[in-house]
Amino acid sequence: MILIGLGANLPGRWGTPKSTVIRAVRAIGEAGIRVTARSQLFVSAPLGRGGRGVYVNGVIEVASHLPPEALLRRLHEIEKQAGRRRGVRWRPRELDLDLLDWHSVIRGANQSAMQARFIPLMLPHPGIAARAFVLAPLAAIAPRWHHPVTGLTPAQMLKALPPAAAGRILDQSRLAEKPIKP
Repeated sequence: MILIGLGANLPGRWGTPKSTVIRAVRAIGEAGIRVTARSQLFVSAPLGRGGRGVYVNGVIEVASHLPPEALLRRLHEIEKQAGRRRGVRWRPRELDLDLLDWHSVIRGANQSAMQARFIPLMLPHPGIAARAFVLAPLAAIAPRWHHPVTGLTPAQMLKALPPAAAGRILDQSRLAEKPIKP
């Protein structure tokens, strides 16, 4: 199972945050990555210091023969097409695509890579358990998924979060009335 988190809170080349996330799902399919399941979209509070505005978030499950690094590079290319410029952490953005899990592989950061100013791909994504905007859509499309490190389901992790946590769900809406063709 390969899981990708989607989010946006700034309008950009692809329109509103909601239309950007919807178009990103299509772009992922057009990039040769088969979308096998998608959540509804959720409106969430910002996360982190300096977070401003509300976000539109969702999660998709995909099938791909790409190794995780190549898949992440492809996701970053799609972010760039949507107008994302990487830089300051936690800042508002036109599109954010996170590789949440890749076949339950566990991969952590090693110190030498961190010292070389290269941040390696960590799997599963280190922020999953603390982010309601990831857990709620994840619970909807993959309720039986278990975090590869903790063994907890999305619902169990979501239940453990405080109600006023940063990144909490404010509202939810349908991704689209008709299925999106990848």
